[in-house]
Amino acid sequence: MKLSEKAEEILERLWVEVEEEGNVFTDLDKITLFPDEPVYRELTDAAFIEVKEGRVYLRPEGKEEGRKIVRRFRLAERLMMDVFNIRGEAAKEKACQFEHLLNEGVDTKLCTMLNHPSTCPHGKSIPPGECCIEARRSGNLGVVSLTELKPNEEGEIAYIQTEDNKKMQKLMAMGVLPGNRIRLLQTFPSYIFNVGYSEFAIDTNMAREIFVRKQQGSG
Repeated sequence: MKLSEKAEEILERLWVEVEEEGNVFTDLDKITLFPDEPVYRELTDAAFIEVKEGRVYLRPEGKEEGRKIVRRFRLAERLMMDVFNIRGEAAKEKACQFEHLLNEGVDTKLCTMLNHPSTCPHGKSIPPGECCIEARRSGNLGVVSLTELKPNEEGEIAYIQTEDNKKMQKLMAMGVLPGNRIRLLQTFPSYIFNVGYSEFAIDTNMAREIFVRKQQGSG
């Protein structure tokens, strides 16, 4: 069931109030939810909320849906700040827009790309998904910096995280592009790796800015 953006925003706020702030209910006017609005019918028909005497209670179904929405928003915040380097209110605004595009499956891929973060940029907990539980169980934590690989380990390049355009251009010229395979050959005194049929050497700082989806069992 696809909810409207307004419905998702209300469930997100209710989940935070119940699960993180410890409130059993909240008042209708506090979350600007009114009985004559379509979103009110949308949430009550789906049995996500229950309203008694002007008080809104989050039902178990709504709690689970709210959990997913909060997870998507906080993952989107991490993406904006950690990968796109967007800060402040702009990051929050973009994250709000982006979270509604993260349907089930896409959020799992994003979580894996970000290496299953446990907190948002503001230190609030990101509700874990099945991918996080499986990654911790198997020891396969998804995307890591190139500096986390050992010699002869390889993987798929996920993204480059740098604010320096010259560095970005240099790496791209080497073939360090998302989706390409990379094999680490040496870590000292410099990082030497293969991309395609070519071999390159870079320093530690640049190696830290290359993020790789490690191949399970490589090495």
